[in-house]
Amino acid sequence: MDLIYLYGPPGSGKTTVGRLLAESLDLPFLDLDGEIETAAGTTIPQIMAEQGEAAFRDRESAALAQVVAGPDAVVALGGGALVREANRRMAEATGTIVFLDADLPTLLERIGTGENHRPLLEGARAEKLKALLERRQEHYGSFGLRIGIDLDTRAVQVAQAIECRLGRFHVRGMGAGYDVRIQPGGLDTLGNLLSARGLGGPVVVVSDTNVAPLYGEQVLGSLRAAGFKADLLAIPAGEQHKTFETVAGLWRGFLASGLDRRSTVVALGGGVTGDLAGFAAATFLRGCAWVGIPTSLLAMADSSLGGKTGFDLPQGKNLVGAFHSPRMVLADPDVLATLPEAELRSGLAEVVKAGVISDPDLFERCACGFEAVCLDLTEIVRRAMAVKVRVIVADPYEQGAREALNLGHTVGHAVEQASGYRLRHGEAVAIGMVVETRMAERLGLAEAGLAETLAIALEGLGLPVSIPGDLKQDEILAFLQVDKKKAAGAVRFGFPVRLGEVKTGVVVEDVTMIFG
Repeated sequence: MDLIYLYGPPGSGKTTVGRLLAESLDLPFLDLDGEIETAAGTTIPQIMAEQGEAAFRDRESAALAQVVAGPDAVVALGGGALVREANRRMAEATGTIVFLDADLPTLLERIGTGENHRPLLEGARAEKLKALLERRQEHYGSFGLRIGIDLDTRAVQVAQAIECRLGRFHVRGMGAGYDVRIQPGGLDTLGNLLSARGLGGPVVVVSDTNVAPLYGEQVLGSLRAAGFKADLLAIPAGEQHKTFETVAGLWRGFLASGLDRRSTVVALGGGVTGDLAGFAAATFLRGCAWVGIPTSLLAMADSSLGGKTGFDLPQGKNLVGAFHSPRMVLADPDVLATLPEAELRSGLAEVVKAGVISDPDLFERCACGFEAVCLDLTEIVRRAMAVKVRVIVADPYEQGAREALNLGHTVGHAVEQASGYRLRHGEAVAIGMVVETRMAERLGLAEAGLAETLAIALEGLGLPVSIPGDLKQDEILAFLQVDKKKAAGAVRFGFPVRLGEVKTGVVVEDVTMIFG
């Protein structure tokens, strides 16, 4: 049971926000007051007038017990539903309570423009609401997960803020939708999460030789405890092994483990593991289910989302692949504790990219430096993943807006390959972002000084911001010409305009300007 309860004073928008949140997360929505009225066959004002508040509270407790006995859902609670300690314990034991916090003027304005069926506020509304807030001040103040609301806050913004704080998203638009969860300690819940989604076995966990010794047995234990037959396949670590030969090895391993079309592949690792395991799942027996468990910051912030799978050819990165959505993505930020510092810094390039695309506040956090960012990596992961989820939901097949996610990658991929993968992916993307932003400034597309702003932030995270002098320019240009984002013979870029805005589909005829 994993319910989401919205709680707060009258006028805080629980029902409106709840409907939006439920739709976004692909969950049922329940209004507890509505459930009470349906069961009673009458309205709450009539119940209060004819039977009194105590009788209404009894009905409220009974309705909550019915909700708890049902499926996962988003539940809007009445403004006093958790005053009874038994109700509060019931809610806390079965889900997460999100308190919608607003001051008196905001509540009065919202109530004044909405429906007026509020028995406790009949008559002198302002005075009664003020008295109610004072009476429940200690009670309302005791809820820790709070979302602030004012008159300028739109309901959709509140719903998105809740998703981010909970680390729960749902991606739709390309095949079957799938849930995304950012959950500290989540590896131990994997088996139950797969069961709840009706995923079948046998299960093969694909990991690499770096990650498998750290978390392979933990994941297998969770799967087996939930009743799954599960095996582990370890592939060589590193981008140089992102090849057809590795994919073929996975296919052979799937056969040896007895996988069929009802089985599930679990990708436990970084971006290379996810791309390879996802592609192998997409093509084995014409497609079987897979689940992503990203273990690097880079994979959490970027590659684990969107269903883009594939492998490299000697001529370029990701030139062979398929769109094959996972059935779930589970990011456990606790695993970042074992990530080497260099890999953590590399992953922050994708977090910076997310901030540039549509979350300037996230960018400003990154601009505070490496140590400051590392104080709350769970929040960093949530916000970066929230950006990518919103982009891919808007453009699942990369026909337009999703090209913003390629920021830094057109130049970055070419530089990465020209370095013989000496440069980590995130390091190459950091270089690519600065180089591409300088190009955008020269083309008059970006605000003056934006490239320098990015460079300062990235250098503060310990990332490179210029193309190494020992790389051969002709090799970089050759890799650019086979970039998978090329269209009609021209290289296409996603260029930043300002923090929070990227212009996509920009064709650059003279790509030698990357060196200027």
